[in-house]
Amino acid sequence: MYLKTGILKYGRIRDLRNDHGLTQEQVAKILNVKQNTYCQYEIGVVNYPLDVVIKLAEYYNVSVDYLVGLTDQSTPYPRKRRQL
Repeated sequence: MYLKTGILKYGRIRDLRNDHGLTQEQVAKILNVKQNTYCQYEIGVVNYPLDVVIKLAEYYNVSVDYLVGLTDQSTPYPRKRRQL
């Protein structure tokens, strides 16, 4: 068994952003990153870290599996409440 690299589906985060009528700058603010960093996530130059995947899944109300390309079903599993 080997680890598959390049699994992140960069187009999905772009499509979700566009579907919600957001700019890269707006999503970057939500993620607390610079706009050019978010742009690099979107075009696949930089892999987005797990905390970004989680924030995007929560914000767009999709599953993490959908964001990383393990499924084409965007509906998230029931989520636990975060403890602050």
